[in-house]
Amino acid sequence: MPEDRPPYPPFTRETALRKVQAAEDAWNTRDPRRVALAYTPDSTWRNRDTFVNGREEIVAFLTRKWERELDYALRKSLWDFHENRIAVRFQYEWHDTEGRWWRSYGNELWEFDEHGLMRRREASINDAAITEADRRIHGPRPATDHGTDIPLH
Repeated sequence: MPEDRPPYPPFTRETALRKVQAAEDAWNTRDPRRVALAYTPDSTWRNRDTFVNGREEIVAFLTRKWERELDYALRKSLWDFHENRIAVRFQYEWHDTEGRWWRSYGNELWEFDEHGLMRRREASINDAAITEADRRIHGPRPATDHGTDIPLH
């Protein structure tokens, strides 16, 4: 029996916004296994210059990522949607083991199957050094801020 992860395509503005918030919430847990369940078993990714195939590789990739990107906190914003595809922009903040803070900016293209699982993810990401005082993302987004756009810089 196939797994289901509502909402399902074709997306409306409301269901696309829910899908984006669900992804943000899951990634903010920093739990690789939980995050991987939103993807098809054979999902394909391009993340920066890395290509990932399938859930086990997703788990391994995210485990390495969150060992390196400490105190990771993410915000996603819906850019556009059409049928079974969603485009998002995002920012996340983290620090390295030496205590340097970073804000990572990016865009993602998502494609979903009929069960609401993501089968393709393409992410382009750039990192900018920030000071701890420049931080504006502190943990998961409060429910009262769901749907709020993120500033450009």
